[in-house]
Amino acid sequence: MPALRLLGRRWLVATDDLVFPGLFEFVYRLIWLVLVALVAWSLGAGWGWGGGGGGAGATCTDEEGGAAVRAYLCGELLLIALAMALLAALVNRSAQGSVMDARARRHVPALLTAKVLLIVPEVAWNILGTLWAFSDTVQCSNEEGFTKAVIEAMVLFNWVQLALTLLGLALVFDPLGSSRLVAPAPPPPPPSPGADGDAPPQEDPAQEEARHRRLTSLWIRRFQWVFCWVRRDEHCHEAFQHIASLFSALLRNTDIVPSDMMAALVLLRVMQKRETRELRRLQLLEKDQPKYYLDTREVFAETPSWMSLDHALHFLKMSMAAYGWPFVMYQYPATGLFRMCPHMTCCACFRCKATEVKDDNCCLCHLAGVRYTSQVDYEDIIYASFSNDMCQLPFFVLADHKTSSIAIVVRGSISLRDVFTDLIAGADLFEAPGLPENSMAHRGISLAAYYILKTLETSGALEKAFILYPHYKLVLTGHSLGAGVSVLLALLLRPRYPDLKVYAISPPAGLLSREAARVTEEFTFSVGIGDDFVMRLSVDSIENIRTNALRVLKFCKLPKYRIMLNGFGYAIFGIPTRDLESTWKNDLPTPSTPGQLPLLLNTPPTSSSDDSLLFVRDISQRRFSRTHLYIPGKILHITRRKKTKQERKTNTGGPTYEMRWAVAEEFTEFRIMPRMILDHLPDNIYKAFETVLDEQKQIRKRVPTVAVL
Repeated sequence: MPALRLLGRRWLVATDDLVFPGLFEFVYRLIWLVLVALVAWSLGAGWGWGGGGGGAGATCTDEEGGAAVRAYLCGELLLIALAMALLAALVNRSAQGSVMDARARRHVPALLTAKVLLIVPEVAWNILGTLWAFSDTVQCSNEEGFTKAVIEAMVLFNWVQLALTLLGLALVFDPLGSSRLVAPAPPPPPPSPGADGDAPPQEDPAQEEARHRRLTSLWIRRFQWVFCWVRRDEHCHEAFQHIASLFSALLRNTDIVPSDMMAALVLLRVMQKRETRELRRLQLLEKDQPKYYLDTREVFAETPSWMSLDHALHFLKMSMAAYGWPFVMYQYPATGLFRMCPHMTCCACFRCKATEVKDDNCCLCHLAGVRYTSQVDYEDIIYASFSNDMCQLPFFVLADHKTSSIAIVVRGSISLRDVFTDLIAGADLFEAPGLPENSMAHRGISLAAYYILKTLETSGALEKAFILYPHYKLVLTGHSLGAGVSVLLALLLRPRYPDLKVYAISPPAGLLSREAARVTEEFTFSVGIGDDFVMRLSVDSIENIRTNALRVLKFCKLPKYRIMLNGFGYAIFGIPTRDLESTWKNDLPTPSTPGQLPLLLNTPPTSSSDDSLLFVRDISQRRFSRTHLYIPGKILHITRRKKTKQERKTNTGGPTYEMRWAVAEEFTEFRIMPRMILDHLPDNIYKAFETVLDEQKQIRKRVPTVAVL
């Protein structure tokens, strides 16, 4: 960072991204240098060149043929040595300075230009070598197998290397990197005590807005090309436009490249661990941290009976069933097909089916997956729709006799279409009876809720279900995206079914505006495990990550290659304590920019001219959404309990998990944690629920009972 400017344009790579590619190519060329040197030495010493060879062309022993081979080998040695010298200098310069210290790497563009220009003589020389190696111009006897094999292999590998170079250039090519669309890079400023990096170039508002429009159009074209198989309609074009605007807003006026974001994620994890340590040092965690409970009876002492982990576990199983046959194959890769076979329908079977199934295949594989995972009878599934498109999610309606309820189960994200539904993340007006005026909701999820409502009204599935079971109550459930859709669908259905309940498993964070989210606490039970990233993922948290990423990159004193190497080490061995201090400069401030979350609470706020340049005027004007959306329902947060030293020493201890009631504001900050993806997977959540319930049974067995005579 900033992005590399070469040959009059901007590229999606920085001057400090050439360390590892340069080292790889240096080792590759060193191997070929040794092999070519051995061939040239053997040729000069007379190895394998004795004996004539007749043929249409010159032979290796002929004066003309031998001279041609010697000239080719000498030229190849010269080109390889020159390339290695440039690579060594390029790697050395690219490894200098911190991420933001572009001045320390000011010679990289010149060295890279020389390296790119060296491709021209290399290609010309390789064409000549190809003609000599694979034609009859120069012939060698069978005794010269090593020489011939090395030359032919070298020619082939040189073409492969050229192809890889062209592929690399295509990957880092920025379509908007033209000098007409990018502000010229400022000259390197002289080093000063308060500024250790180049500030991003300033653009006038007209040029900035023009670039924003072009970037949005570029993202739309990318989506149309990558997802050419998606059905094109008005909703598809609107979705592409919305997501392209989101991506463009996130990258607007930021001179960063993909590798910068990878390094920033590593630094954010280090920063968050340092922040936790500092809070513990100030004893803020001990005084102000919320109280967690080990006994579920204390947690649910004042809640209605329908809010229980037993019911949550039961409906989580239904939510897992909504994923159909892919989830069964995910759990049982080798035997999943055989497990579902008894529940499948023969393709040649034309018997009348009691269950109305929409958009499943001829063998009803999705329905088979639902039946196997949920273990419900075929007759109890009243309606099932497996239609999957943008803002259209599969769901099914069943009669649950265990809880005496009619359950609407909505599937979570599993396909690219579902990902698009997640990404249509802007706040949109959502109207439903009982909600405050001007309530806002996640646009993509609200469209999915309206789709399911329309499908239910068209099919009459709920009316049919309550005719069969008039005394049952309505329950909605889902996992992840399905949980969010269930909550919004419940808001639309409440006027007709005022007693409905929702079990939302790991619901998304950016779902409803704050007052609307408070309304859902009456009928929604939300449950999450540990560091689940979806419960903290929203447009607002992503924009905070963008802003905090710029800050941690600015105040990191390590070069990018060191950050990447450290990241691999952190993933395997964890973050050592010494890195919490050695990673940062001494002037790391607390963010004071609107819309940010503080990274460190014990550092004094500072401001400087380069800091104001870094965050580009007022960052609040660059935010994609002005409305904060929150997680719905009454939230039960379950986390792993940290054992004491004595418990770890004796390998004993109490329950594995502890829990408490949380508030929606606690899930507005996205945190980079090792288990943030694993804690979102439904099978892991199911195991955690089972563990909690099993341990609660053990706790209650150990409680002594007193008999009253």
